[in-house]
Amino acid sequence: MLCFTHVPPLPLFSTSGIYLPASRRFTSFRIRMSSSSSIDSVPPPPDNAIVLGCGGIAVDFLATVDSYPQADDKIRSTSLKVQGGGNAANALTCAARLGLNSRLISKVANDSQGKGMLEELEADGVDTSFIVVSKEGNSPFTYILVDNQTKTRTCIHTPGDPPMLPTDLSQSSMLSALDRASIVYFDVRLHETALVIAKEASRKKIPILVDTEKKRDGLDDLLPFADYVVCPENFPQTWTEVSSTPGALVSMLLRLPKLKFVIVTSGEHGCLMVQRASKAEVFESQETDIESLLETLKHRKDSTTTFPTCVSSETTKLKANGVGTMTGRLFLGTAEKIPPEELVDTTGAGDAFIGAVLYAICAGMPPEKMLPFAAQVAGCSCRALGARTGLPHRTDPRLVPFLV
Repeated sequence: MLCFTHVPPLPLFSTSGIYLPASRRFTSFRIRMSSSSSIDSVPPPPDNAIVLGCGGIAVDFLATVDSYPQADDKIRSTSLKVQGGGNAANALTCAARLGLNSRLISKVANDSQGKGMLEELEADGVDTSFIVVSKEGNSPFTYILVDNQTKTRTCIHTPGDPPMLPTDLSQSSMLSALDRASIVYFDVRLHETALVIAKEASRKKIPILVDTEKKRDGLDDLLPFADYVVCPENFPQTWTEVSSTPGALVSMLLRLPKLKFVIVTSGEHGCLMVQRASKAEVFESQETDIESLLETLKHRKDSTTTFPTCVSSETTKLKANGVGTMTGRLFLGTAEKIPPEELVDTTGAGDAFIGAVLYAICAGMPPEKMLPFAAQVAGCSCRALGARTGLPHRTDPRLVPFLV
């Protein structure tokens, strides 16, 4: 099977006798091949782990085209697929297939599309009892053009009407949804309702993960409640107005004192994560420039493997020029190298990554294992058309090495 191999940190002193500070000693986690891979070796999912999500749900109309059309073009699709979508609904479907008990708070209309979305979620084991069904209006839907040439997608979204309001969810329903929840997840689509839920979850000391896909209304109100943040490339710089990604991640952790870690995903280029040190890990150490540290990690990552890997620094004082200093660890994760002939559609890959992160948090995975696992799940999802078609189940042989 594939299994994680720990590469010991570098020694305190180099061969020339020069002292190497903690920030210059690193840990690598990679996977090596073995012949004993077995689904039977996969441990059971976390006992009674429940993830509650609040956010987007939609019907996706996916059409593949040979190339994206120019203005006034008339082209034909090469394939068509209609299936459920929406950030939160996709992420919770992923989490459910991985073995978590998933609950979703959202809103649909009492139309054929809304009924179809509920049926599809229920078939995947997602609890839809907290989804509000409007008697009138329309359910949200998205047109998605998938470019076969560039392997990119363009989304045109139509929101549901009437929109969800906090008053749509009764106090008793909210408390029932939060009952025994292990973690709460928001995609910031329904920000007013999300804020009400976040305040109650925080009061109950339930961890919160926020997907900051882009700057949205209500995001700044919701972020202070976040324990974990996952965001796409360029969001940290946009939100903090810090020019570099590493510096922006430090800025986010300094501005949001409750935040334990923040991950920025970069598609085929992998991901970057900064984790705040626990109080027990805080100690006096030499400051390390986070930009230089990242460059060192890039040189240490294994670029020869096709499967996801992770390299990390030791706990140290991370300094971002013009921003500040914090104690923590820097992680660099690689993405799966998908053969061009197997890459079909990247729609929902970020949602798959988040679904896997939710699972990893509930399962108590260390970051060194969580990042490659999440990258592998995202890679699986890119091999089929649509956000959910390729989402793997936890017994998928491709996931076994990351779960044992």
